[in-house]
Amino acid sequence: MKKRILLAAAAALLASGIGIVVAQSPASAHGAMMIPGSRTWFCYQDAKSASGALQPTNAACASALANGGPTPFYNWFAVLRSDANGRNQGWIPDGQLCSGGTGGPYNFTAFNEARTDWPYTRLTAGATITFDYNNWAKHPGTFYLYVTKDGYNPANPLKWSDLDMTPFASIKDPTSIGGPGTDAGKYTWTAKLLANKTGKHVIYSQWVRSDSNENFFNCSDVSFDGGNGQVVGIRGGSQPPSTPPVTPSSQVPTSPTSATPSSPVVVTPSSTAPTSQGPATGNGCSATYATTGSWTNGFQGAVTVKAGSAAISKWTVSWTFPGGQTTSQVWGGKASISGSQVSVSNETWNGGLSAGASASIGFLGSGNAPTSLNLSCSA
Repeated sequence: MKKRILLAAAAALLASGIGIVVAQSPASAHGAMMIPGSRTWFCYQDAKSASGALQPTNAACASALANGGPTPFYNWFAVLRSDANGRNQGWIPDGQLCSGGTGGPYNFTAFNEARTDWPYTRLTAGATITFDYNNWAKHPGTFYLYVTKDGYNPANPLKWSDLDMTPFASIKDPTSIGGPGTDAGKYTWTAKLLANKTGKHVIYSQWVRSDSNENFFNCSDVSFDGGNGQVVGIRGGSQPPSTPPVTPSSQVPTSPTSATPSSPVVVTPSSTAPTSQGPATGNGCSATYATTGSWTNGFQGAVTVKAGSAAISKWTVSWTFPGGQTTSQVWGGKASISGSQVSVSNETWNGGLSAGASASIGFLGSGNAPTSLNLSCSA
């Protein structure tokens, strides 16, 4: 049954122009935290689109796709280590907690990016909540839940010393509903959150199988702000303030720019709400611009490229900032930048668009956010 599901998924991906390799190892798919959602689960939910292409709207998810490719999105349930045998602290290196290190069947290192704008779940400290963990493949074992210490800063790479290594909850062989091999199937249990927590934190989960040495690792970003499970930062919902990633030392560093704020970005209030403009048509495609966040001497923008009445295989969108603004950080496309002039062409994974389908580009800018951009689009 599981092999049939994976082959069907592979066929669907190939039909959409995205190639994958189906793992032959039995350690190919198992599960991930759904409530509160892990980074891989939320980014998969955010990136899914009607066209079948991955089109994340969240800046952190878009960066993960650009840096790690599509495979971790379609295998959101496989952050695992076949040789873990209950090991965690000191075995998985600091800065690699969210990917379970680098020894799994897939490369999830892009989900280690230290940034404040991963999708997150709003919670209330001290409350008893229901935890759901996808059961794509069912195994006996124990789930251990840890949370970051007071003073945790999400703008820094997650280290073991950031976590309280006494689990605030653990559950052995919880109730299983539905599944396997479905998005909706899950293990479910209730547990009480630690009291007196405030602000952004990470709930770190480790699923230790009792029938093998295989373990699963998940980072679930949360905010203890009096919420009741509301999700922020995925498609169709509210978006979190965005900051550029702080790249772990194991990855290629990103040079800082004048557009990079020194502290977490706060989206401006409604008096300067995000702006947008109508489509600029071109040869086979159109493009629209929106300001999605702004701060002193900086802003975040989004450009949506939409195919016309016929399918396209590639696209390029260009603009010149009207007030001398600049950017040196673009995701969702390959950028060519000269001063205030910007040209962005598609990545390999988002160039093919069916008629009426769209792809998203995000960028960080320095200067005051423009109210509009004069866009040109060609396909």
